[in-house]
Order: sequence, then structure tokens, then C-alpha cells
Amino acid sequence: MALFLLVFIVCLLIFGGMVGLLLLSSTPRYRTEPTQLLELIDRALQSQVSETEWNAIIGYPIRHDDTLDDIRRRAQRLVDDHGNHGRVTRGKPLLDATGQEELTALRDHLSRHLAIKERQQNVK
Repeated sequence: MALFLLVFIVCLLIFGGMVGLLLLSSTPRYRTEPTQLLELIDRALQSQVSETEWNAIIGYPIRHDDTLDDIRRRAQRLVDDHGNHGRVTRGKPLLDATGQEELTALRDHLSRHLAIKERQQNVK
């Protein structure tokens, strides 16, 4: 009986400790920064990004900045309209010529947004 109680108490401590750790830990959050998005678009324009990396970053909503999320959604729509699944694996760019032009315009818009934010931070 003593052995049973010892095993029961040890198991109870282990499970209680695990539950306590899970209750105290927070959910990890991924926060896409404007510079990360700009670098991703630059690499996509240079055909140096994989479809998996593109979809992982562009497919994740950006909740802390509405402008960035709008740019992300527009980039996602560009790939839906002007991309073709498997283009990168076949050695082609992520987007066709029209999509590349629109992504360049989107990149310029994002860089202007970054410049405005930096000026606002420098003024404060």
C-alpha cells in the first residue's frame, strides 16, 4: 500500500506540475514587421524566395497594423491572380510579368509607408 501511495503522489506531482506549466505559459505570437515584409517582397522580385516561405508569411494575418495587413492581402491576391503553383520549382519567377510590375508597385508603396513611419518616430 505504501508503494502505491508513493507512486500515486509522484504521478500527481508530475501531472500537477505539467498542468501548472501549461497554465502559466502564454501562447507564442509571431509578429510580422514591415522590414520583414519588405525583404520578402524584394526576394520575391529577385526570384530568391520559395513558395513555402512566401505562403507562410503572406498567409499569416497581421493584426497589429492595418496598412501592413492590406499590403499582405494585396500580395496574396497578386499570387492568386498572376502566379501559378509550382512556378518556382520549375525555375520561373513567382509571378508573371504583370504580377512582377504590380508587386514592384506594392513594394514601393510599402517602402513609402516605412519612410513615413520612421519620420513620425523621429519627430516624437
